[in-house]
Amino acid sequence: MTGAGTAMVTVGEQRGAGPEAERATERGTDRAPVTRTPEPRPQRVRRAARALGSRLRSAPLTLALLAGLWLLGAATGSLRHGPPGRLLDRAGTGLPTLAEGHWWTPVSSLFWCSGTGSYVFTSLLLLLVGPAAEHRLGRPRTLAVLVGGQVVGTLLGTALVAAGSSAGEQWTASVADQVSVGPAVGAFALAGVLGYRLTVLWRRRLHLLVLLVPLVMTLYVGHLQSVQRCAGALAGLALGALVSRGRPHLRSHRSSHSETRVLVALCLVAAAFGPLIASLYDNASGPFNTFSELYLSHRLSPEEVADFCAVSAHDCARAHAVVRIFDTPGRMMAALFPALLLVLAEGLRRGLRFAWLVTMATELLWAALLCWLYLDAGPVSRDVVQYFVEALLLPLLTTGLLVATRNRFRLRLSGRSVRRLALVPGGAALASAAAYVGLGRLVAGEFEPGATARGLVAGLPAQFLPPAYNDLLPDYPIAVGPVARLLETYCGLAFWVTALAVLLSVFRRPVLQTDAAAARRARALLTEHGGGTLSFIATWDGNHYWFDERGRAAVAYRVVGTVALTTGDPFGAPEDRARAVAGFARYCDARGWTPCFYSVCGETREAAAQLGWRSVQVAEDTVVPLPELAFTGRKWQDIRTALNKAGKQGISAEWWAYQEAPLALREQIRAISEEWVSEKGLPEMGFTLGGLEELDDPDVRVLVAVDEQRVVHGLTSWMPVYEDGVPVGWTLDFMRRRSDGFRGVSEFLIASAALGFKEEGARFLSLSGAPLARTGQDEEPTGLQRMLDWMGRVLEPVYGFRSLLAFKAKFQPEYRPMYMAYPDPAALPGITRAIGKAYLPHLTAAQGVRLMRRLSG
Repeated sequence: MTGAGTAMVTVGEQRGAGPEAERATERGTDRAPVTRTPEPRPQRVRRAARALGSRLRSAPLTLALLAGLWLLGAATGSLRHGPPGRLLDRAGTGLPTLAEGHWWTPVSSLFWCSGTGSYVFTSLLLLLVGPAAEHRLGRPRTLAVLVGGQVVGTLLGTALVAAGSSAGEQWTASVADQVSVGPAVGAFALAGVLGYRLTVLWRRRLHLLVLLVPLVMTLYVGHLQSVQRCAGALAGLALGALVSRGRPHLRSHRSSHSETRVLVALCLVAAAFGPLIASLYDNASGPFNTFSELYLSHRLSPEEVADFCAVSAHDCARAHAVVRIFDTPGRMMAALFPALLLVLAEGLRRGLRFAWLVTMATELLWAALLCWLYLDAGPVSRDVVQYFVEALLLPLLTTGLLVATRNRFRLRLSGRSVRRLALVPGGAALASAAAYVGLGRLVAGEFEPGATARGLVAGLPAQFLPPAYNDLLPDYPIAVGPVARLLETYCGLAFWVTALAVLLSVFRRPVLQTDAAAARRARALLTEHGGGTLSFIATWDGNHYWFDERGRAAVAYRVVGTVALTTGDPFGAPEDRARAVAGFARYCDARGWTPCFYSVCGETREAAAQLGWRSVQVAEDTVVPLPELAFTGRKWQDIRTALNKAGKQGISAEWWAYQEAPLALREQIRAISEEWVSEKGLPEMGFTLGGLEELDDPDVRVLVAVDEQRVVHGLTSWMPVYEDGVPVGWTLDFMRRRSDGFRGVSEFLIASAALGFKEEGARFLSLSGAPLARTGQDEEPTGLQRMLDWMGRVLEPVYGFRSLLAFKAKFQPEYRPMYMAYPDPAALPGITRAIGKAYLPHLTAAQGVRLMRRLSG
């Protein structure tokens, strides 16, 4: 009852092919899959270089555009500082040139860029988008979208600036006299259209980037060119949606839990990079750039230093201290907030609740600081109010996004990781503060005025905050001597480098089990003694563990409400597993929980029956014996057909460990999975159904079907079933196929896996069970059993459990019932809620309504 229960398969997909199929094995199609290991780095680099060269050679239009852009720029002397003034007035587009009747400028602006940075950025953008567009759209359409997007984007962006200027908006009025050049406007439009020709995963990511990049540039830099790029991106997205309207694979855009986290992290990265990008421009004027100096500190200009010195000698000394910081490694403190957000984005990408909480606190503190500055400003003009409102939009929007997606960040760090986060950064903070105050007291004469213990403590906030906050803090001693300056430079920096490094290391390699030591102990026990076909699920994150008094048997469970829901059978020493049922029941009773053994075999059911418990069949395990397996005879005709067609189309099966697979392979796997999730009306299920996270285990084997161009057509993952420390069987978990790929890929992968496992000496493979689906009718169904059968029929169009069970029949398996055992019928409502929440922990209200409609329809 694992991830194969949500596999994307079609019953009867491959039917017999007559004598041709019968002769499949004679042509060698019954070969075991190849085990692949990562290539050495030099070989991977050479392969990537060859692939890049081949991709560029197949994109002559992109290469021609790039060559023409750079040659024309060199010929006109535009590469360094952009086109000369006279040329810019004739070729650039904007309100001044359009007002003079230069109607051709939306097209002529394609052929130049505004400087070296713009030439490099535009070239990279064209190299990323152009070859893919030529391949998927064709060269005529690519050229038409590029030119048309450039024209529409420049005109629309210019019109928006004109409208804002007429309405009295200061930002747009400040750029109304600008003239811009550069084909990036059309390139963003091309990227927007291209996204609709990509898979669900990359369509969503590309569209988000197409929106975020020009939007961040508009909001922070605010130049006319940024507005035009943003308008071009919107035009491309609108055109792509119009042209692609009615395509079935574009109707749903639901993202998986992991992909939602990636998208939220990308938004946070954009928020972090906005001020950094704006700092590269001397005349950035975007609306969000108003208070960017509180986000990214800048060196004080001589004029600003002079203004401080005109106030008082102490303010003058503080200003010079800030200037000195930028001549030391302490300048890294200037980018403290962006660096913190980038580290937190990694934690959000991993789905960590801790990262979500810290990000929320950071955004709320930022909003509170802006409100405090506004209240402290006294009487303010209308323009100042507008600036504060614009500055508050970013933290408020980010906070709203985090609140809306809060259910996606539920992974909790282990106690060990939390202690590490408390001890290391906490110890670094104490050590830095003690060094500043203690050593500062010893060299009190190197501060102006002389440093007292109270004065040094008052100066601690200045050491731990970016330089821009210096003038917001109360008076404190200023370092004038060499030792004091070292303390001023390195105490805060040492703390933040340590804290961010520890945060990043914990986020990069999180230990998520509630009790990591118990998880390691449970895995060791499972490996040594084994368990049922689903027992490996006990190693997944989110489980708690109960061990018997002798430590020879264990139960993996999770508590939902007051129900302790087990993950499969007890595992461990075979002679102790039955007794573990009663032991776990006593353990739950002592804590006021209702135990429920879910997806268990007949032996566990019998042990529970001896306690007076009841049971109901919830699935049916499908086990294929391997020693005598041979794909001969008419009953194996579908399988031989799939093997034969795979051989004809150059498709082979390869074993990989997911974490060792090449990045291109992993991204294709993620894209195939995301495509499947996007097509469902309800969210992906969890609990006993594995996802992408469960692939990343060194003991899990991933079998992928790839063609000669290294395109992944489908994949399956297999969990080991141990006995005496070695795998004696394997259980199917995760199964997906590409919608436009080889149609018999599911049969091909399972058959190839069976051949490989047989060759290795395994006794069986389990195709696992499909929830709410069964074939056996040996017993008179109870009322509860009839209700479960009815739910299976109702949910069939969404999750296809019964179709999956019928698909598995192609492999002539042995059917073994799987049960739910429970102590009290009165507890069934609570148990039902617990199982529903375990399988659909992220079910939204709208999805719940949709589910109820299916159940009632």
